Amino acid sequence: MVEGARGGPRHFSATHYDAAHSTGPLRSLNTTTHYHPLSPSPGAAKEAQSTAAGTNLEGQETYWHVWRSRDNRKGRHAVVVSVPDDRGHGGKPDKAPTNTPTEVLKGIGKMVTRWPVWDVSWQVAVVFTLGSVIWCVNGCFAYLPLAAPSTEFEGETDVAATWLAFVGATVFEWGSVLMMLEAVNENRSDCFGWAVEEAIENHGMKRLVHDHEGCRHHHADRTSWLKGGTLVENKRQDSNGKNDKGKELSSREERKWSWWPTLYELRTHYIKEIGFLAALFQFMGATIFWIAGITGIPPIYDSLSTPAMNGIFWLPQVVGGTGFIISSFLIMLETQKKWYRPALKILGWHIGLWNLVGAIGFTLCGALGFGAENSEAVEYASVMSTFVGSWAFLIGSVIQWYESLNKYPLSVKKKHP
Repeated sequence: MVEGARGGPRHFSATHYDAAHSTGPLRSLNTTTHYHPLSPSPGAAKEAQSTAAGTNLEGQETYWHVWRSRDNRKGRHAVVVSVPDDRGHGGKPDKAPTNTPTEVLKGIGKMVTRWPVWDVSWQVAVVFTLGSVIWCVNGCFAYLPLAAPSTEFEGETDVAATWLAFVGATVFEWGSVLMMLEAVNENRSDCFGWAVEEAIENHGMKRLVHDHEGCRHHHADRTSWLKGGTLVENKRQDSNGKNDKGKELSSREERKWSWWPTLYELRTHYIKEIGFLAALFQFMGATIFWIAGITGIPPIYDSLSTPAMNGIFWLPQVVGGTGFIISSFLIMLETQKKWYRPALKILGWHIGLWNLVGAIGFTLCGALGFGAENSEAVEYASVMSTFVGSWAFLIGSVIQWYESLNKYPLSVKKKHP
């Protein structure tokens, strides 16, 4: 086992530990962001070949691949374009950044026209969106009778709301399982997703193109989930990324689906991977929260005494919601370069923020539920917490849906990272 960029153990040899610019919010955990200069293709001009990758050619843009652990799980290939101020056309890149209105509208359009059912990251986003919609309807059924009693219909809170809560909790459990599968199937080799070519028709200026053929993420393989077994088991990969014959594994060999990591992988890598820990807390929280969904079904709930109700209905909501809070905080933390510095320009951070609001709402619902029978004000606050939390989860899930389809994010900076 070799040493990583921070001097710590290098668990997966080809996961960008050798990047010149590596950062992470906590030194005790794996780094989460690395910058790699993108070199021109072999057909580029001699001037470009003789210039170190990542440095400015006179009047030209330079390109940096941004490896983020979250993007790696999602099959995303981020790139930063460094544009000099003295560039002839006003310091603008040849390819539009993905945060421009036009590109954002294109991304929203993909949510309607593209349905990559083989992509587990897309599945995670869509399932959580579906679950959030169910919880929003549940919140309306529970809240409206309190806010506008004249709108209440028979069975609205006792039947409709409780069964929707069970279905919503079940869908969240399903999404959490998919989230775990996504976390253990991160790409373990260099996959930049972009190539730099010389545009002959533009006087030798460099340009960015998508490298679809070179993508090694499982998201690009429509049958990857059918290929069971872990990479280490199938190819006997050692700490240097080679098989038992000392041969480097090819991209096709590396593109395997894993249902669960080995104990070695858990011990040496995943236990220090923020994204995996976020998925683990989400799964544990959803599983415990599911207990409340089951015990809230009318035949069960109606037969519970107050102590039993507190123990197997309200308490699982508090414990499960706490798991959601920890998971959401870790999602935000993973995108940050420093633990105290918010990553306001990264979609993943905003997803974590909205999920955190939703998680707090669900937790407060359970905490206030202990006294809901004794106070109408407490009951109102408990129901309102679920209502607000459901909509917050929906916003975060929709952003995650958008993120899952935006596989090639591009941003612009005036200087290199």
